[in-house]
Amino acid sequence: MNTSQAHGFTRATAIRWRILLILALASFISYVLRTNLSFAAPAMMEDLGLNEIQWGWVLAAFTAGYAIFQFPGGILGDRFGPRRVLAVIAVLWGLLTLLTSLVPGKEAVPVALIIASLVLVRFLVGAAHAPIFPVMNASIVRWFPPGRWALPLGLSSTGLTLGGAAAAITVPLIITQFGWRIAFACLAPLGVLVGLLWWWYARDNPADHGAVNSAELELIRAGRGHDPAEQPGDAEDRSAWLRVLKNRDVLMLMLSYSSMNFVFYIVFNWFFYYLVEVRELSATDAGFVASAQWIAGAAGAALGGWLCDRMCRGLGLRWGCRGPVIIGMTASAVLLLVGAFHPAPWVAVSAMVLLFFFNQLNEGPYWATSVAVGGRHAGAAGGVMNTGANIMGVLNALLVPVLAQMLGWTFAIASGAAFALLGVGFMLVVRADRMVDQDGRPASCR
Repeated sequence: MNTSQAHGFTRATAIRWRILLILALASFISYVLRTNLSFAAPAMMEDLGLNEIQWGWVLAAFTAGYAIFQFPGGILGDRFGPRRVLAVIAVLWGLLTLLTSLVPGKEAVPVALIIASLVLVRFLVGAAHAPIFPVMNASIVRWFPPGRWALPLGLSSTGLTLGGAAAAITVPLIITQFGWRIAFACLAPLGVLVGLLWWWYARDNPADHGAVNSAELELIRAGRGHDPAEQPGDAEDRSAWLRVLKNRDVLMLMLSYSSMNFVFYIVFNWFFYYLVEVRELSATDAGFVASAQWIAGAAGAALGGWLCDRMCRGLGLRWGCRGPVIIGMTASAVLLLVGAFHPAPWVAVSAMVLLFFFNQLNEGPYWATSVAVGGRHAGAAGGVMNTGANIMGVLNALLVPVLAQMLGWTFAIASGAAFALLGVGFMLVVRADRMVDQDGRPASCR
């Protein structure tokens, strides 16, 4: 007899944390398979004969597909369950990564056809990756108790930033030795493997998982008015989607998160290229710097989730979710200006690395807010939020190279500071303690 049994209670199992571990792994692999193009940019642009403006269209194609399928992805997660949806899209990640490696070269076809092929493939890549975070949102709502969502959301964001760090090192190294096509082909099986793992182990309803005991199930259900995996009927479901789309807090949250994501996409789309082509680092050195930046982001994401949970317990949902965002976005604006204008390369690069720590400090609080506001429709609320964020990604991909061409890369990079401060302003009017289905009544932090 163990100690807990001797004292008359059963210790809760920890299956929810294993589910989170697989979600973090899926997040990791998703970012390896989407950031690979950014780290391959110098080699691909030279090999395929593309300039910065043309490359901007390729980057925009990914974010367009990603943005368009955000809200449908959230609906799919709520409607068909995270298990089925995530398994399917993960397999698609792998297949589309392999397809990218087969894009024809400039010796075989005109540049216009190369651009069209890349735009089409990257649009499909964006569409396939789009549902992951709305679906992850819905899964965490089902597997973790209310008031304890920010930490797992932050840890899942740690997975994505570590994926970016891994890609920053491995992709340039493989490209240096074997070329960008081999690099993409080598990474493709990762998506298929994580999709199969998720399908094998995950369940949409914790009660359906054979290893979950009654104590863990009671912990997960504590403080809820409904079963976390229970789905509304068709008529109610359609009405809920409309309420999510019209909800003021969801829309303000979307605008704030979109502003934060303009800064994120400066890192995602352009930082590696900026290091190689503007600051004149070697591809290998730039890879290690970019990796350090993503590792800093991983630390920021984990700390932001923990900090949001602590502040929610002490200050309530409204200011507990706002606080880390105010800190992270203000610091991001300052560091972005230092990174853009400081003449010493390594001071500027260090500021940009630290910038991403504060940028990712916001991830857990933003997604915790979408969960708190969305409630049982968290997947749809997260889809709305991330749709706006990735429309901003399209804008970033098209605007930054134009600004760089007109005003120089210094001002193109510095433009993100204005968006960071806008994000603070929008977040100050978001009420995380007011759920969509509660018609304005405050929600409990616990």
